[in-house]
Amino acid sequence: MSLSTITALSPLDGRYASKLAALRPIMSEHGYMHRRVQVEVAWFIALSDAGFAEFKPLTTGARAYLLGLVKNFSEADSAAIKEIEKTTNHDVKAVEYWIKSKFEARPELMRAAEFVHFACTSEDINNTSHALQIRSGRDQVILPGLDRIVLKLREMAHNYADVPMLSRTHGQTASPTTVGKEMANVLVRLSAACERIASVKIMGKMNGAVGNYNAHLSAWPDFDWEAFSKKVVETPEPLGLGLTFQPYSIQIEPHDYMAELFDAVARANTILIDLSRDIWGYVSLGYFKQKLKAGEIGSSTMPHKVNPIDFENAEGNLGLANALLRHLSEKLPVSRWQRDLTDSTVLRNIGVALGYAALAYASLLTGLNKLELNEEALQADLDASWEVLAEPIQTVMRRYGVPGAYEKLKEVTRGKTVTAEALHGLIRSLEIPEAEKERLLAMTPSSYTGKAAELARRV
Repeated sequence: MSLSTITALSPLDGRYASKLAALRPIMSEHGYMHRRVQVEVAWFIALSDAGFAEFKPLTTGARAYLLGLVKNFSEADSAAIKEIEKTTNHDVKAVEYWIKSKFEARPELMRAAEFVHFACTSEDINNTSHALQIRSGRDQVILPGLDRIVLKLREMAHNYADVPMLSRTHGQTASPTTVGKEMANVLVRLSAACERIASVKIMGKMNGAVGNYNAHLSAWPDFDWEAFSKKVVETPEPLGLGLTFQPYSIQIEPHDYMAELFDAVARANTILIDLSRDIWGYVSLGYFKQKLKAGEIGSSTMPHKVNPIDFENAEGNLGLANALLRHLSEKLPVSRWQRDLTDSTVLRNIGVALGYAALAYASLLTGLNKLELNEEALQADLDASWEVLAEPIQTVMRRYGVPGAYEKLKEVTRGKTVTAEALHGLIRSLEIPEAEKERLLAMTPSSYTGKAAELARRV
């Protein structure tokens, strides 16, 4: 059976393949190969500038050629490396041999070929390559996906700032809010989560087999290899990697930053699960309608249905993303002694975790863009819920020292159908200033929203 979007084992490369086009070049094995070549080339060029008599500075033409190998790296190049790997049975060594094969027509580079991968352990190349992938995945796919949701939520918060809505604490009628304020609540949480994701420092180490520069110092014992490594790791691209230097490690970079990042993404995803479920509920209550799409079917037997499928899709994929992200954050910082390989295959699933997250963000945004507010349903719910005014009435009674205010309102309203007339009769009987009676009599469930509109417009 040939591999296609129909035969793919993962839905990310099957049913949803077209929706993940932005992530695939970054987090695929091709993306991993590409970053490995980038790291090897950056290290090689830096070695030529280190001042070693045995490796003179490269000419401008040689540098441009090497950087071109990175810039123009193609799927055909990845395939060529995989072909070499069939012989080496070692993926990093295959990258090294591929780079050396590109030196064959250039005598200057051939003379220096043994400085490719010089003093490096495979993990020096792998950890920095993963870091470059993760940074690109975060900055080019994950954060932009979240930012689009943030912008939509801000738009909704402002547009619906003044639209009153019945709250439902414990699923029961409660003090009214506004639709915009409820969107603002999520917006503030999600914005803070995005800041945490963006603030994680992406780390890289290039310090040899067990983190001590053993091989490096055996060749040049008087050279400051730590400073050199830091320079390569932290110098901006393309001559460096533009990462944050990790000075202490075993053979592998500790992966603590990965755990921090994945936990931060999972927290953002949890916020969006909460949003997806709430919107699903509001659609069920009729607070929102969904724009119809020509030809779309909601049920194979019930023609009337317009299902909230985008929110259900988002919730499911956010859950899958978080299951993987949490395993990654728990597993990756743990390695027996100076190195074991339990992280190796797990790391290859970072793209899967981020893929499910990116897919969920797209679904959620699609769902939000399809929503239409049903103000008639919102108003009908408020008009049928005069009992929510028990709160302000008893609060004003307490202000003026009316004894047993809470208990009196509880007796009149708890578990009962409350009408405007019944409340107004109670208000008129109260021993409070006439101006306060008039203020309470003018109040309706729709007007009792506190600072909700102001808070919604503020975000």
